[in-house]
Amino acid sequence: MNRILLIDDDKELCALIKKSVLQENIETDCCYLGKEGLIKLRDHKYQLVILDISMPELDGFEILERIRERYNLPVLMFTAKNDHISKVRGLRAGADDYLTKPFEMDELIARILSLIRRYTRFNRPGEIPETVEFDGLKIDADSRMVTSVNGIFELPPKEFDLLLFCASHQGKILTKQQIYEAVWKEPYVYDDSNIMAIISRIRKKIEENPGNPKYIQTIKGIGYRFNNEV
Repeated sequence: MNRILLIDDDKELCALIKKSVLQENIETDCCYLGKEGLIKLRDHKYQLVILDISMPELDGFEILERIRERYNLPVLMFTAKNDHISKVRGLRAGADDYLTKPFEMDELIARILSLIRRYTRFNRPGEIPETVEFDGLKIDADSRMVTSVNGIFELPPKEFDLLLFCASHQGKILTKQQIYEAVWKEPYVYDDSNIMAIISRIRKKIEENPGNPKYIQTIKGIGYRFNNEV
């Protein structure tokens, strides 16, 4: 059974989410303070963390920063309606997705299932290893490890999926819609901040000079292209 960690001080909402996802065979541990959540994360194995931005003591951004220092599991953040700044800040800090409050429970469950599916799909028994290599860059789809001039590391789920998708279409101009629907597995809704934030984080990790990227290049007004000349 999959297990998720929910960090939110709204006890009624936590109880509702816990009851709803149990119908999808997903167990939920609820924490109402960030420090409590970090202890749970240290002591248990989870497939997903759901994190509210507005929290007492440690806010959601501080909790996310501490999570990203040690863990690569997907993080879904709850944000306030029309709070575009928090959405972008969360994505740039390492969140994999966000959902604005109030939300429909069906949408939350769909996002949870999608994030867990992408996180676990490369760890299935019998999965055939796949390695994509370019000049100075190696992407191992089996271990989800990336080797670049900056070292060897494991990318968070969304970052890895986006990098692998672009690299698998070397030289092809990919629209933002194509990237979004391939990585998020849902219809494109003209929300480019997700893509831009994740590509920015990827560049900082794999590029020698993120300001002049060698691998994922921006095609102005269209989307991105993985350089076919490396």
